Amino acid sequence: MGNLVSVWHLIARVLNNEASSEEEQQLTTILRRDESLQQQFDLLGRIWKEKHDNPEFEDKDAAQSIISRIITKAESESLFSIQLPVEKRRSGNRRIWLAAASVLVLVSAGWLFMSKRTSANEPKAEAIEAKKGSRSRSLLPDGTTVWLNAGSKLSYVGDFTGATREVRLEGEAFFDVVKQPDRPFIVHTSGIDIKVLGTAFNVKSYPEEDSVETTLYRGAVKVFREEDSEKKSIELRPNEKLILAKQAATAPEQVSESSKPSPITAVKLPGSFTIAHIDSTKKESERFETAWIYSRLEFRGDSFEDLARKLERWYNVTIVFNDEKVKQLYFNGSFEKETIAQAFAALKSAVPFNYIIKGHEITVGSFNGLIK
Repeated sequence: MGNLVSVWHLIARVLNNEASSEEEQQLTTILRRDESLQQQFDLLGRIWKEKHDNPEFEDKDAAQSIISRIITKAESESLFSIQLPVEKRRSGNRRIWLAAASVLVLVSAGWLFMSKRTSANEPKAEAIEAKKGSRSRSLLPDGTTVWLNAGSKLSYVGDFTGATREVRLEGEAFFDVVKQPDRPFIVHTSGIDIKVLGTAFNVKSYPEEDSVETTLYRGAVKVFREEDSEKKSIELRPNEKLILAKQAATAPEQVSESSKPSPITAVKLPGSFTIAHIDSTKKESERFETAWIYSRLEFRGDSFEDLARKLERWYNVTIVFNDEKVKQLYFNGSFEKETIAQAFAALKSAVPFNYIIKGHEITVGSFNGLIK
C-alpha cells in the first residue's frame, strides 16, 4: 500500500511542478514499466491542464459529493491503482495521504468541470490515437477499456451520459465494454455499425484494406449498415469472426436477415461476408486476432504487398516495391522483439529477394534485380 501511495505522491508533485529532477526521473522510470499507470498519468495531465486553463472550475458542494464517492469507490475497488487506508492514519503518513487525495480531488474536479461544460455548451469531441510504430491503451468515460493498434484513431463526443455510447474507429481496436443495459455501446466504422451491451471484441478496419473484421470473445454483438436498422443485422456468438467486405456496407441488401449463416466454421456468402470460428482452446495471448495486444505481429499466408502495410504500421516505415512480382511473394510467421532490420533479414531467409534500408524507407526488389 505504501508504494502505491508513494507513486501518487510523486505524480501529485510532478503535476504541481514541485518535483526535483531526480523525482521526475524516478516517475518516468515507473511509468515506463506500467502502461496502465502511464495512461492514468496522461489522463490526469489533461485534466490538470483543463483546470488551469479554465478559471470557472470550482463548485465546492458538488465537488465534495463527487470526492466522497470516489474515495468510497477507491477503498472498495482500488480505483486508479491506489489502495486508500480505511483505518485511522498515523500522523507520519498524513502528508502522503493528502498528496494522494489531492490527485483524487483533481480527477473529481476534472469530471465535474467536464460535466458542467457539456451541459452548458456543445459536447466536446475527444480523440485517441496510436501513431504508427506504437500501440496504446485507454479508459473511456464509462470505464470501457480500449486498446488501439498502430496507425489507429478512435473518436467520440461527450461523456457517454446519453442514451447510447458511440465511438468512431479508423484502424484496429480491442474493446472490453462495461455492461450498461440501458445504454448500448456502438462502434461506427467504414459504413457499418457494431452494437454491443457488455462484451469483449476486436475490430479491424484500416482505410487501405477491403474488408472489416469483427472478432467476438465474450458477450454478443450485432453488425449492420449505418443506414439500416437492427432488423437487418448479423449477430455474432462468442469465438466467431466476421469478415465483411466494405462494399457490402454500401451496397443495398448485401447484409440482410435472410442471408445470415448458421454459426459453423468458414461459412461464405459471395459478395457479402464470412463467419469463421475461433479456436477457443487457445489463450487470448496466443490467438492470431489479438496477438498485437501482446506486442506480437502475426501473419499467415500474407502477400508481400499486404504484409508490407502491416510492417509500415508496426515499425513506422515506408516500403517501396520496384518489382511487381515481388509483391506476390507469400509469408507466414510472427515478429515480437525483432527490429525492422532483423525482420527483413528473417523474411529474406524464407523467400529470396533484395532490399535496401535507408532510414525509415525500405526499397524491395527481386532477388536478381538491381536496387538503385
